[in-house]
Amino acid sequence: FVGRVPLRPDDPLPPTEDLVLSRILWLDGVEAHNVNTRNRFIYIHGTRHEDKIGEPDSHGCIRMRNADVIELFDLVDVDTPVTIRK
Repeated sequence: FVGRVPLRPDDPLPPTEDLVLSRILWLDGVEAHNVNTRNRFIYIHGTRHEDKIGEPDSHGCIRMRNADVIELFDLVDVDTPVTIRK
């Protein structure tokens, strides 16, 4: 995730961009001195490039299939601890 750009429904989508088209889960890390994922814009989000799931193709985010991230978004409450492992 590198920034927010508003798009209108009729705007063409750049084919190489990893656009967030469904849900985004903002994460606050537990590291000291405010070195956390929210300030570094590292999120869990859906992608329009679902065929690249599992390949390094973002700026540090965790990309999921859109249907999966929508399900996850609906399952977790605010302040739910999330552990991310390799």
